[in-house]
Amino acid sequence: MSFRKYFQLLFFLLLNATALYSQDRAYAKKVIDTLASPSMHGRGYVAKGDKIAANYISDQFKSFGLTSFNISGTYFQKFNFPINTFPGKVEMTFYWNDKGKDVGQFEKCKPGEHFLVHSDSPSVKGHFSVVVLDSSVVYDEVKFANFKKRNLKKSFVMVDTSGVHTQIELAFLNNFSKYPLGVKGILIPIKPTSMTSSCSRLTPWDFSMRQSTIPVIEIEYTYKNVTAIDLNIGAKFFKNYSSQNVLGYIKGKENPDSFIVFTAHYDHLGQMGKTVYFPGANDNASGIAMLLSLAKYYSQAEHQPKCSIVFMAFGGEEVGLLGSQFYTTHPLFPMNRIKFLINMDILGTGEEGIMVVNGTIFDSQFKTLQKINSDRNYLVAVKPRGKAAISDHYFFTEYKVPSFYIYTLGGIKAYHDTCDRRETLPLTKFENLFSLLRDFTNWEDSL
Repeated sequence: MSFRKYFQLLFFLLLNATALYSQDRAYAKKVIDTLASPSMHGRGYVAKGDKIAANYISDQFKSFGLTSFNISGTYFQKFNFPINTFPGKVEMTFYWNDKGKDVGQFEKCKPGEHFLVHSDSPSVKGHFSVVVLDSSVVYDEVKFANFKKRNLKKSFVMVDTSGVHTQIELAFLNNFSKYPLGVKGILIPIKPTSMTSSCSRLTPWDFSMRQSTIPVIEIEYTYKNVTAIDLNIGAKFFKNYSSQNVLGYIKGKENPDSFIVFTAHYDHLGQMGKTVYFPGANDNASGIAMLLSLAKYYSQAEHQPKCSIVFMAFGGEEVGLLGSQFYTTHPLFPMNRIKFLINMDILGTGEEGIMVVNGTIFDSQFKTLQKINSDRNYLVAVKPRGKAAISDHYFFTEYKVPSFYIYTLGGIKAYHDTCDRRETLPLTKFENLFSLLRDFTNWEDSL
């Protein structure tokens, strides 16, 4: 081959590779935009957001021609759990008394931005006075004695630990918040910390599999001087909510009974009320975008793997790894036939590389991953971490399945709040990470 023809061929390959990368990024962006949109209701358990998301992933599997494990041909694996939700109104108005008068200033505030209802809270509606329990009370014997004598059954207590420096008083305040008795509810003013993101000044939200009898509400610290509140919070508890995993595979052309597995959870925190939802763009629409991008790639005839590749989109992860735990106790093929599993959660950045949970446990595979990255200069760092029960790989590891959990480092800090949006997710190293995962998979597939 002449040098000119060689150069033309090289240019053609580079041009097509660039086009493929652009196409993959465009597809990943479309997946994230869809999953993090209001139509998905935060992929939780209000308005069946989890089912809408699962159906979307199932449609993608079908379009790629993935094989189902079910005789019926569906990609779903059903499981049930209890869950507390907030499908009704979630409204709160703050009041400040004006020189002893009933109501002075007031402000209607936005859930997820100015206040968060703890996930185990019950419904509550009405106008309530606010009684303060802070350092000025616990360090004053008279005030503290008077506080203990008060009838608080119709009042919310504002528990503020700032300025409390002795362990006895601090423990009293914390226990009062965690185990409230004889009060209508609890307010907790939250100061911004390294855990809070740039657009939310509250702590990360979560789910609860129970419903308490007393509402607990976090509020932005600037509202700690309120003297009364209006509340209209509608909670609904499901004793046996039915959700689902979404599972499909590509049959290997040489070793169909040997499996490489990709996993990612599709669920997120859902809605708080009628209007506020948690988009979950990074956590974990980004992981599902990678899972579907890999499914799309390996479903093409020219990329059909030697062994079978399974794609598992788990539900219930945010509730406590429920979907993956259910799968490992109800596997659809023998677990000992899994050559390797890669779990993907929070893949939307990557400026500082990736962290590989179980990297110190499966040392040989980790060194291979590092070598591929070093040789091809995909990411600035591939860092190892030990065993950790923080995502869907965990129960597979407990069943002796060789597994990695990979997440990206650097960039935006939005996490479990309303700020984790599709508009601000950079996908900084998404294509490079795709290439690294593809190359590592091809290496595993060749063994």
